[in-house]
Amino acid sequence: MSKVGVNWHTRPKILYSKGVVLDRFKRYLMGIGLRDETVKLYVGLVGGFLDYAEADEPNTEIADAFKDYLIEKRLSRGHINNACFAIKKFYKMNNIEWNFIRLKVNDGLPYYFDEKDVLTIFQVCSNMKHLAMLQTLFYGCLRSSELCRLDDSDLDLKTRTLRLRETKGGRDDIVYISEECVDTLRTYLKMRPQIEVENRFPLFYTDSRNRWSNGDVNRMFTYYKDKARITKQGGPHVFSRHTTATLMIANGCDCRIVKEILRHKDIHTTLRYAHVADKTKRTSYEQYLVL
Repeated sequence: MSKVGVNWHTRPKILYSKGVVLDRFKRYLMGIGLRDETVKLYVGLVGGFLDYAEADEPNTEIADAFKDYLIEKRLSRGHINNACFAIKKFYKMNNIEWNFIRLKVNDGLPYYFDEKDVLTIFQVCSNMKHLAMLQTLFYGCLRSSELCRLDDSDLDLKTRTLRLRETKGGRDDIVYISEECVDTLRTYLKMRPQIEVENRFPLFYTDSRNRWSNGDVNRMFTYYKDKARITKQGGPHVFSRHTTATLMIANGCDCRIVKEILRHKDIHTTLRYAHVADKTKRTSYEQYLVL
């Protein structure tokens, strides 16, 4: 893939020290109050941009070329937009104005797993910690980052709820979990010692006694998905967000309730799942199209 749109003979000849630049960028993002997950995302995306530019202070012409490069690679429009937002923040840190045209994200039908897929994934999971994580992820309708941030104090087994802190949008929330999930968590908690990580007690921690990362969760989920011989597209987000929304709507749950359970800001986000809830459509068709 060529780096289009740039005269590489005129690129800035600046000593490349990516780590120093990214540390400064990270401090800048934290200083303007962005959430930890957003900071991590933006730092990673700008790191990729700096690798492409091979310069500490790439000019905006290179940023334009980088966007074209991402488009040529056929990356998702959401990823490209996020990269551009991150680069815009990077330039703003250096008092440079860079504008870009946001790509319209296709409103395609979401992927999802069916009930059999979910149960099979649970059944092939023989590791109690992993099963507890998968069930918490699924029944809590959580994002991977939300699962990773859970502490022992966020779990209330009596009320079958989880407290989420600084979720997408920066707000706190209370979510439900099922009785099956509670039973699994009780068993898990009896088996594992409580440990402290950075002055907090994570509900789930790795074998090396660190907090789980999104990448760790993705690799763990992919392992059990492959073990269950499921070839459908989708990772943890499809499993715990797209699938839960689709199944609830398919089983007759009002879209407005699903919106609240999944903590969507806009009902139109939730309505996407109504299009793939075939069971609900068939039931309604047979119930109301009567002569």
